[in-house]
Amino acid sequence: MIVRMTKVNKNLKKKNFKQAPLPFQGQKRRFLKKFDEALECFPSDGIYIDIFGGSGLLAHSVKQKYPEARVIWNDYDNFKKRLEEIPSTNTLLAKLRNNLENYPRDKKILGLQKDQVMEFIRNHEAKFGYVDYVTLSVSLLFGGKYANNYIEFEKSTLYNRIRLNDYSCNGYLDEVERLSDDYKNIFESYQNDNVIFLVDPPYLSTDTSSYTNENYWRLRDYLDVLNLLDNSSYFYFTSNKSQIIELCDWIETRSLTQNPFSGSTRSTTSNQLNKNSSYTDIMLYKTI
Repeated sequence: MIVRMTKVNKNLKKKNFKQAPLPFQGQKRRFLKKFDEALECFPSDGIYIDIFGGSGLLAHSVKQKYPEARVIWNDYDNFKKRLEEIPSTNTLLAKLRNNLENYPRDKKILGLQKDQVMEFIRNHEAKFGYVDYVTLSVSLLFGGKYANNYIEFEKSTLYNRIRLNDYSCNGYLDEVERLSDDYKNIFESYQNDNVIFLVDPPYLSTDTSSYTNENYWRLRDYLDVLNLLDNSSYFYFTSNKSQIIELCDWIETRSLTQNPFSGSTRSTTSNQLNKNSSYTDIMLYKTI
């Protein structure tokens, strides 16, 4: 079932988000400029399906550029729940911010202070029935590290990296239609000449520790995704670690199978996770 996100007064100026309103591993914020430029090759009144919707950032960006386009976001990870819980998340962060007000920034939280932080988290979850541990990870764990539940947090080394401002998602996915379904079902339902697929699956050979459904993905699943590109207009995102492009090049030279990336345009951007780890994001796009 399609759910249309909140409608707004079109006379009001909308906020153009340059990154997702909440932390999300693998969001394409560094690609937005190149993505926006590449969209010039695609119709302003098309049907854009963010089939691995993640944080919805690509869907948001398309709707900002092409207000008349129909934009569908497949929220398979239930990011909508995290957005709905922003007031609760802000309440917890405010309490932690106050508790750590005199604690040194970026320093390990140890001993009694850590016990107090964990007590705040435990009490909040008991009261509200929910804690956005991914968002909390950004404020309390070392850069690039994620914990998905209380037990993982309790075992982790905490740092005082508390965000100083509240989160907000006002207007983020207005006029975007939401689905939550297996991508194959959506692909079968939306195949016509005016559909552009935004294909951003979890990457091979990269950290996906904050993804809800990361165990679903194996090499066969990544290869199955390439069926979406056959005779379709698309944006496809991967990284140099996956080597999926090299694999398709090899298959094309060793068999009669056509390379699904043949005729596409390639763009790249670098990502520095920390001082010892980096990778290159790759965007390929093609219109038929």
